[in-house]
Amino acid sequence: MSSQIPWLTTIILFPLLASLAIPFLPDREGRTIRWYALAVGLTDFVLTVFCFWNHYSLDISTFQLAETYAWVPQLGLNWSVAVDGLSMPLIVLTGFVNTLAILASWRVTKKPRLFYFLLLVLYAAQIGVFAAQDLLLFFLMWELELVPVYILISIWGGPKRLYAATKFILYTALGSIFILVAALAMAFYGGIPSFDITTLAHKHYPLALELFLYAGFLIAFAVKLPIFPLHTWLPDAHSEASAPVSMILAGVLLKMGGYGLIRMNMEMLPNAHLYFAPVLAILGVVNIVYGALSAFGQDNLKRRLACSSISHMGFVLIGIASLTELGLNGAVLQMISHGLIAAMLFFLAGVTYDRTHTLAMEKLGGMAKDMPKVFALFTAGSMASLALPGMSGFVGELTIFLGVTTSDVYSSSFKIVVIALAAVGLILTPIYLLNLLRVVFYGQNSGGFKIEDYLGDAKPREVIVATCLLLPIIGIGLYPKVATQTYDVKTVEVASQVREIFPVFAQQQRGSVLYSGGFVAPEITPDAEAQALLKAGGDMNA
Repeated sequence: MSSQIPWLTTIILFPLLASLAIPFLPDREGRTIRWYALAVGLTDFVLTVFCFWNHYSLDISTFQLAETYAWVPQLGLNWSVAVDGLSMPLIVLTGFVNTLAILASWRVTKKPRLFYFLLLVLYAAQIGVFAAQDLLLFFLMWELELVPVYILISIWGGPKRLYAATKFILYTALGSIFILVAALAMAFYGGIPSFDITTLAHKHYPLALELFLYAGFLIAFAVKLPIFPLHTWLPDAHSEASAPVSMILAGVLLKMGGYGLIRMNMEMLPNAHLYFAPVLAILGVVNIVYGALSAFGQDNLKRRLACSSISHMGFVLIGIASLTELGLNGAVLQMISHGLIAAMLFFLAGVTYDRTHTLAMEKLGGMAKDMPKVFALFTAGSMASLALPGMSGFVGELTIFLGVTTSDVYSSSFKIVVIALAAVGLILTPIYLLNLLRVVFYGQNSGGFKIEDYLGDAKPREVIVATCLLLPIIGIGLYPKVATQTYDVKTVEVASQVREIFPVFAQQQRGSVLYSGGFVAPEITPDAEAQALLKAGGDMNA
């Protein structure tokens, strides 16, 4: 009986429909509303875990729990949702982080009805992005999550909230246009128009069109990830957003960019991915080094953490570009790990702000003595972020490095440059994070601030939020299989799909301008299937 329940539709729509009741709840001070929102978020998260625990198989790489309903037949738009190893762990991460973000919003007193309404709508939209199997539905969910974030920043943000919110919506909305253009081009190319992701993935596109589609998706996802130079909205958004919004922004929304690159660019457009893979590796290195160096120049606590996120997401790019099962596995693990670590650090930055009313690091100092719990938790989160062994950050980055070093599709010189520059980021990360801890928590109170007496050190609710994020960080660090077993089968399939067509591609590109620098080492002997696949693509292009 339970197998006939539309689980995914229920998980997506439950927060959305529940949010509609908030305006009618009898409440003046927001107490009932916040408990209601927390109950909705927790219930949806429990439903998600129950559904995947009982009805999802870790041994199947194809889509599961598929549900399809005709929505707007005239436009070919269907409510089509399903999950696989790529989307399932990110949906669990979404429910986990969003539920904790609701709990972290306990002190919101300004327009609480609107605030919690937007959080629940955002909750539903994020799950919809990861579960959508109709490309047009994916675009609609992608757009839906932009509106709540814009309003949450513009109303509950800091002094420059309108500037930050406007910059966020301009960057992300303009980037989203490329998703729509690429989706329409894919849907209407050849045969009967369809937006179904599985159908589109099995189409054979001319190489020029595939490269165009890849570039369109890449621009959209580069804004969200974010990738240099389309990253400038992120520090502004984080510095002005409230702590719960920053938790969601860093913990989930950035992961949509990485998810899109794997789902759309790598899985659906594998031929074009081979052309762009070295470019992604270079952009990843730029992100790592640039983000780390930029963090040094930030005296705002949340802006420094935002630049750190830019640097860490560069590792995701390198993992995707490695064209190895190990590298792709590490990229997904890095997304999960960073989602937990960043959410924890931004929450603790918000806890610090609540007590000092400043994010300027030069005005802080000596807080370890007055707030030992916050200091201990912030130190633990920073250790995870700088990839301390025994924590999830170490496992994710190490896996990506191993994926790149063992890759047989790049020349030795290219791999040495990528690894060496990425290692520079690993060296810089502990420096700016330890400097952050020294400036904020050690020394003397340089800014003359006084911690709010009625707040003092972290309260039980705040300790619970931070601890709930810290436990899986340590758990994954000590036993990575907890996370990796959820997507291993899928990452192996996606990486194998790309590698099957690489040998013929490499031989065809031998001596070309792009690969003349020794980026690729085409020594692998192509199999008959790969030859036929590329030959078919070449014939269609002709």
